[in-house]
Amino acid sequence: MKLYSTNLQAEEVSFETALIAGLAPDRGLYMPGTLPVFTEEELTSLKDKPYPEIAYQVLRKVLEGEIDEESLKEITYDAYDYEVPLEKVDDITYIMRLDRGPTASFKDFAARMMARLMQYYLKKENRELTILTATSGDTGSAVAHAFYGLDNIRVIVLFPTGEVSDRQRKQMTTLNKNISALSIDGKFDDCQAMVKQAFADGDLKHLNLSSANSINIGRLVPQSIYYFYAYLKLRDYPEELIVSIPSGNFGNMMGCVLAKRMGVPVKRILASVNENDEVPSFLGTGKYAKIVPSKNCLSNAMNVGHPSNLARLIAIYGGEMDEQGRINKMPDMERLRQDIFSISVTDAETRAVMKEFYDEYGIMIEPHGAVGIKGLRDYREKTGDNTPAVTLETAHPAKFPEEVKAVIGVEPQLPESLKRTEAGEEFMDSLSTDYSLFKEYLIRKLE
Repeated sequence: MKLYSTNLQAEEVSFETALIAGLAPDRGLYMPGTLPVFTEEELTSLKDKPYPEIAYQVLRKVLEGEIDEESLKEITYDAYDYEVPLEKVDDITYIMRLDRGPTASFKDFAARMMARLMQYYLKKENRELTILTATSGDTGSAVAHAFYGLDNIRVIVLFPTGEVSDRQRKQMTTLNKNISALSIDGKFDDCQAMVKQAFADGDLKHLNLSSANSINIGRLVPQSIYYFYAYLKLRDYPEELIVSIPSGNFGNMMGCVLAKRMGVPVKRILASVNENDEVPSFLGTGKYAKIVPSKNCLSNAMNVGHPSNLARLIAIYGGEMDEQGRINKMPDMERLRQDIFSISVTDAETRAVMKEFYDEYGIMIEPHGAVGIKGLRDYREKTGDNTPAVTLETAHPAKFPEEVKAVIGVEPQLPESLKRTEAGEEFMDSLSTDYSLFKEYLIRKLE
């Protein structure tokens, strides 16, 4: 596999190089130039397989020549040692619960696979690496746990002070060892900008920095797998499926775009956002404007005013967007609108859906999942399209106990994975959004 940069000013590289580097030298995001397409026969042969086997077979084809098959199989079975339930709501609606991993978030799927692939390559070359990652909620905890205790790798997680839940914060701050948590007095977009600036800073090149955010292609490839899984468990080829994805930085949605390109019959991708509505506005008007600062909403992991992965989406549809959000070449908007449906959901609507869903079906969902359900309901109402759909529950309700209890009057039961962090001692540093102070911090911490 050869990968190119969305800024088109860097050389093509292998998957290993893109994975370890994170960001391209021209500050663009790496994208695969080509992807394998799975035939009807190949998809059908996977239908009754368990999740780790599906993951292995998909990655074996995508990463052909990049890793030996025995190591890849061992990695996938180790990474995916938990359930992936598909919960039936009615005859045409299912919830895929991506909340059974070690941090009760969908980010576990990508982070655990990426961590193991990175370790595989670093050990082969006897190299060390420092992961810098910015989080608006769940990425940081998933990355911290995925890399915790691994040899050759240190992790520094930046998160916006006061904009992550207590449980999300504790999942990052109670580990210590090779994990450092850094509270930033700003927004997620400030954290993301500081990380990107550090990657582009020549003075820090000797620190061997890389990313575990969805700007890293190593996150997107594993995230394509659960769309294969959902399709294989719910439909028979060539029947189509609608997928509803609560979206923030749009990495999860890009995983679905990749799955669709690899042959999964996804009829429409519904990418619903909270009140940070820059993407629905762009699809509606054709004009893109960042939201600065991003709005602090109930679905906090989606508080993103300028999604990094929008550059990848625009590239897929023939356009060019730089890291600042400037569109240098417009994508095929007609085709983009045919494939992607996106709406903005208010906090009031989010709470209403959480309550209605619990009252009607007895199913408990958290704010991010509620945004996805609202998007599916609105899509069906506007189009009359009742094609069977799977909507994603991206985090366990127990990660947002105050909000869930306030809305439905029931305290979510705490899974074992979250119980372990409740009483742990917290370790974290704090900084402003001044990049020079962050640069000094990195040099002091890592040299």
